[in-house]
Amino acid sequence: MRSFNHENAFTGLEAAIVLIAFVVVAAVFSYVVLGAGFFTTQKSQEVVHTGVQQASSTLEIVGNVYGVGTAATSITMINFSAALAPGGTPVDFDKVVITYSNASVLETLGKIATKGGTVTSGKWGIVTVQNEVTNDNVLEKGEQFDITAKPTNAILKNDQFQLEIKPAVGAALGISRTAPASIQAVNILY
Repeated sequence: MRSFNHENAFTGLEAAIVLIAFVVVAAVFSYVVLGAGFFTTQKSQEVVHTGVQQASSTLEIVGNVYGVGTAATSITMINFSAALAPGGTPVDFDKVVITYSNASVLETLGKIATKGGTVTSGKWGIVTVQNEVTNDNVLEKGEQFDITAKPTNAILKNDQFQLEIKPAVGAALGISRTAPASIQAVNILY
């Protein structure tokens, strides 16, 4: 009779087990690599969306910037109108910070508590709202906020200054102007 060699069958079984182990390890490795790739793609997408949100929340000045003060001496208040840039997202003016600076002064102006209230020295406020959509301090599409800023120090003749409007989200809006050589009660600032 013929005898069967059982070692050949056992070697085939070992080879099958090793092959299956390689396939399982490769599947787990590919799952981990794909998961890391998806995670990286998601993070990149979040960065793009955040960048678009930051850039789209910009403001713009509508019309002229006016300096109001005492004729022939100094400007004490700055008046301007702000609106959303085309495609901009709403801006909450309760969270906006306005700073005033010139060659010798840098100050952060405080916000007055109520819309339409009296703006005192070192403060700024929303005086009126044009085309009001909702009765709040959020600048929305179509609305226009008339803002008055009153720095602590008066602006003198030929004085260059800058107001910077910094929303909580989005790019800051800088307003750079120079006081005229001949100051009137109301001045258009260029």
